[in-house]
Amino acid sequence: MKIYNVLVPTLLLLFLGGCGNNSEDKKDAFSLQIESPKKTYTPEDVLSVSLINKKDIETDSIVYFLNKDKVEISGNTISLAGKKLGERTLIAKIHSDGETFTASQKITIVSSIKPKLYTYKILETYPHDINAYTQGLEFENDTLYESTGQYRESSLRKTDYKTGEVLKLVKLADQYFGEGLTILNNKIYQLTWRENTGFIYNLKTMEQTGTFVYGQSKEGWGLCHDAENNIYKSDGTDRIWTLNSNTLAEKDYIEIFTNTSKISSVNELEWVEGKIYANVYQQGSIAIIDPSNGAVEGVIDLTDLKDKVTQHPKLDVLNGIAYNGEPNILYITGKNWDKLFKIEIFEK
Repeated sequence: MKIYNVLVPTLLLLFLGGCGNNSEDKKDAFSLQIESPKKTYTPEDVLSVSLINKKDIETDSIVYFLNKDKVEISGNTISLAGKKLGERTLIAKIHSDGETFTASQKITIVSSIKPKLYTYKILETYPHDINAYTQGLEFENDTLYESTGQYRESSLRKTDYKTGEVLKLVKLADQYFGEGLTILNNKIYQLTWRENTGFIYNLKTMEQTGTFVYGQSKEGWGLCHDAENNIYKSDGTDRIWTLNSNTLAEKDYIEIFTNTSKISSVNELEWVEGKIYANVYQQGSIAIIDPSNGAVEGVIDLTDLKDKVTQHPKLDVLNGIAYNGEPNILYITGKNWDKLFKIEIFEK
């Protein structure tokens, strides 16, 4: 009896230990390799991949993904054409007799084009409230709407852009720091910075009708929208998020890259003829972005525009882009600037 009592737990431990080792052995049964790997890739590249089956496991099927998006493989090649830019993970999911194994490789996809460089010419200069810490700027029927920031000073404004007169002002509660805005379907959408809250207003009355919260994007910076009712939101990183205009839920994002590097601190946004124009925080420049993949197609150099406004202690960076349907024409201001500029942009 004593021998039996000792043997049973010993055999059980051996059995359990054997099962654990077998499971552990299968954990890294596959590895994914990219032939002639590079530091960065572009959408013009085609990856040659090989899957190493280290345990000779019989496979039922293999499916490839780039992050969560399924990608097609032809032979042993995967085309990056049409893929979004950014830091991505190529994943192989291997199915075998009811089990699923994975193998992966991280890659970075950058733009395949060098951005065009643009400069500007001032066409008109209008007065602007020097106390307005501009965060968002957008036209609706030739009327300029503006969101301003700073705690205890944030507001939503309806203005006459030619005279600088504030026609109506809605003050935000002291705990909110106002950020970007956009206007869609007779509603104004306004972000706050770190309060994880966006406000919805009736366009005609400017009365607040609702709120919304953010998802994975932890902060609110800039807003714009396209003709298909998609809303785009920046969060101060290299990402621009697409929001559902009905629920304001985040659907997806693009990462902003040139042909050499990513662009961080993306701030104020404006939709201009199928492209996103994005102010880069603390930079006197605007990036022209392909919304389908995040590629920077152009950069507008407005570095010296700040020198053309009244210099004072509260003067801050360029931040305010508005488009009113005139080709190559933008309306630009900044934080605590006393001028709004109508400029024409052209390639250097």
